This record gives sequence, structure tokens and C-alpha cells, in this order.
Amino acid sequence: MHGLRRHQLAHLSAEGWSGVLQRAWEPQAQAFLAQWANHGLPLVVTRQPPEYAGSGRIALGLPSALAWGKLRLAVQVPWTAVQDFAEFPALGAVLALLPTEAKASAAHLQQALDACGVTARVFGSYGWQALSGLPYVRPESDLDLCIGVDGMAQADAVVALLQAQATPLPRIDGELMFADGAAVAWREWAAWRGGRARALLVRHLERVGLEHDAGWCAPRALQETMP
Repeated sequence: MHGLRRHQLAHLSAEGWSGVLQRAWEPQAQAFLAQWANHGLPLVVTRQPPEYAGSGRIALGLPSALAWGKLRLAVQVPWTAVQDFAEFPALGAVLALLPTEAKASAAHLQQALDACGVTARVFGSYGWQALSGLPYVRPESDLDLCIGVDGMAQADAVVALLQAQATPLPRIDGELMFADGAAVAWREWAAWRGGRARALLVRHLERVGLEHDAGWCAPRALQETMP
């Protein structure tokens, strides 16, 4: 669907925001969306309903900052309302937000991931706070990472680096993102590859499903040789 991916950010045009704000929102949601629009901040691509394929519409979402409670806003807009796409900040851009005792460990992790040839992007509370400057992070907030990998070997190498982190706060959570956009929780990948889980939950842009073998993440040339 037009190259969309999980955790991709979408900036709306002025006309796009006007259409969103004219809808019937609850007062708290309306106030939050108005401030978000005034600062030109993005929304995030969410799971796309099957009926959206070829419809010219896109499903987006936005969690509210702490001052607005725990709102989870779903926004549907026409493709013409999207001005451009962007990415969540890389781990290095978020280090200043981390607890003091976690900064050195997180910086070391960033360097190790760089050496592995991957980029860790931060979504969740830390990512939204880095993007907006608004308070999202709680003391118990996880550090949610989305890390693009090019195959099973690189996924295994990345997970080994994540498992080696000893700093307890914040807890590192998040996903491995494969080249076709399929995403898996890195902890679930570790359990599956270690034989502690028989199936793996794989998230695609338009669906979620359980996989039992590695066919879904094998290179295309290998897939063609599989029975």
C-alpha cells in the first residue's frame, strides 16, 4: 500500500489538518489535536483496514501527551491530506531523555548497533516526547526500539546485542522490522529462535498472523526453492 510501513510518521498539510479538526471530537481530544496541528507535528501510520486498499484513504494514529490523559486517537484521512512522510528519531537523538544511570549503556548500545549496520529508531513514549517536547515519559516507560534488519542472521545479531544490555531502566522493548515491512517483537524472536516458542506473531501493515517456520522472512530466492 504505497510503500507504507509500521511506525512511519505522516505530516498532514494545512488542508489535511483542517479536515481532521472539523470532525466531532470529544473536547479533550479536540484541544490536544489543535495544539498538535498548530505545531505541525506528525501522526503515525497504523494498521490499515483491508477495505482501505485502493480507496485513497490512510489510517493514522496518535497517543496523547500525559497532560491529556491516555487518549489513543484514530484518524482517517485521504492520501491527498498527507504532505510528507518521516521517521521516528534515532536512538542517539533520544539519549538526553533517558535516566542518568541508563545513558552510558544506551550510548554503548547505539554504537554496537551502528557497527552491526542497523539503525534503532525510538517510538513509544520516548519517541513521542523527543518529537514533540511534550511530556510522555513516565518512570516506568519502556524504551521502544524499531530496528530494521535484512534477514535472520542480522536479526539474531541485533537480538544478541539487546539481550546483553544489563541496565534495568528503562526496559528495552520494541520490534525487528524486515525489508518487506513484516515486524516481530524482538523478545518473541529470541524465544522463537531459542526453541522456547513454537510460533511467532508477525505483524504486517494490513494483518497479523502466527508463523511456524522461517519462510516469511527468508530471501525471495530461498523461498522459491522451498517445497
